Amino acid sequence: MEQIIKKINIPQKQVVLPFVKSVEIAVKSIKSRFFRSLITTMSLILAISFYSYIKTNSTVISGILVSQNKIAMEKLSTQGYELPVNGGEYTTSPKERWILFLSLLVCVVGIVNTQLMAVADRFREIGTMKCLGALDRFILRLFLIEAMLQGIIGAGLGAFAGAVIALLGSFIKFGSVAIEFVNVNDIIISIVISICLGCFLSIIGVLYPALLAARMQPIEAMRGRD
Repeated sequence: MEQIIKKINIPQKQVVLPFVKSVEIAVKSIKSRFFRSLITTMSLILAISFYSYIKTNSTVISGILVSQNKIAMEKLSTQGYELPVNGGEYTTSPKERWILFLSLLVCVVGIVNTQLMAVADRFREIGTMKCLGALDRFILRLFLIEAMLQGIIGAGLGAFAGAVIALLGSFIKFGSVAIEFVNVNDIIISIVISICLGCFLSIIGVLYPALLAARMQPIEAMRGRD
């Protein structure tokens, strides 16, 4: 009896996979759930493209103010832009910032909802990995890597799309002056910030579902879809 008790108390060796293997598993998981991953990525693209558009548009308007082109400035006033007094720097209006905040909030809520459904669909997969000895942190790392990959792709596409649309729209509305006096460094910084923001939102959105999956007991996961 004592030998049986000792055997029961012996800790089981758990599986620890290298980071590269985790990335490989995450990529395969994204490919196998392409359409669901596409929904998450598209919501991220739309939100980040809007953010990048607003930031790039602000940079273009600042360039027009620097140029002191009267025709372009009159068009800005006609279209309802609140131009700074005494040559100050242009900043986004409270209304734009509020709409931007709401769009990012909706994006995060959409990611959380999609990832919760993804966890429900992967009960048996999670349970199998747990039964094979996968650590909680491995499950958590797997979801975070997937979120990071989706964030980089979605935010990258959205950031570049928003910047390009803003530049083309400004060129059509204000002419070459919108491009000649634009600060390229500010646009590059806006794109980089947009990509970082997209990755951050993707990770924030997946954090709760990932913790839920990591803390799931193997027996609960295996019978979760029965």
